[in-house]
Amino acid sequence: MNLQIRPALIAFIALSALTGLAYPLGITGLARALFPHQAEGSLVRRDGQVIGSEWIGQSFTAPRDFWGRPSATVDAQGRPLPYNGANSGGSNLAPSNPDLRKAVQGRIAALRAADPEATGPVPVDLVTASGSGLDPHISPASALFQVHRVALARELDEATVRRLVAAHVEGAQWGVLGESRVNVLKLNLALDDQFGANGRKSR
Repeated sequence: MNLQIRPALIAFIALSALTGLAYPLGITGLARALFPHQAEGSLVRRDGQVIGSEWIGQSFTAPRDFWGRPSATVDAQGRPLPYNGANSGGSNLAPSNPDLRKAVQGRIAALRAADPEATGPVPVDLVTASGSGLDPHISPASALFQVHRVALARELDEATVRRLVAAHVEGAQWGVLGESRVNVLKLNLALDDQFGANGRKSR
C-alpha cells in the first residue's frame, strides 16, 4: 500500500507546486515584463489617483458627458449597482420579455428628455445592456448621437466635439476582430483635459 501512496503523494505535491505556484508566478512575471499596463488592470490615473480602468465602464449621467451603455449588474443583495466588477452579468431578459421592452422604452425616453433635438433613431447599444454589464465602449454612432447634447452643455460647437469623437474611435482589433468603438471614459477625460473640467470651453 505504501508503495502506491508515496509516488502518488510525491506526484501530487510536485504537480501542485508546478501548476499552482510556479506556472502562475511565471505567467504573472512575464505579463508584467511584457505588458505592464495591461497586467495591472489597464488602470487610468489622474494626478496620481486611480480613477478607473480602460476595461470597466462607469456611470456618467451629466449632460456635459458622453453616456455609456446601460448596466444590469447588481450588488450582493440584488439591488441595481451599475458597472459592478464584483458581480458581472446581464439582465438575462429575452427580447420578448415585456420588462426588457419597458426598460428600453424608459432609456429612450431619458435620452429624448436630455436632448429633445436629437430626433434621429437611438442606437441600440445606448438602450440595451451588454452581457457583462461592464462594457466601457459605445459605438461611434452612439457617440455621435450625443454630440449635440454634450456640445450644448459645454458651450462648444458641434464640429469641435465631433472631431474629438472621431479622434477616439478605435478600430477592430488587428483589423478583423470586433467592431469600431469609442471608450467613454477616455473620451470624457479628453473633453475635460482639452476644454476644462468645469464643462465649458477654457478661455
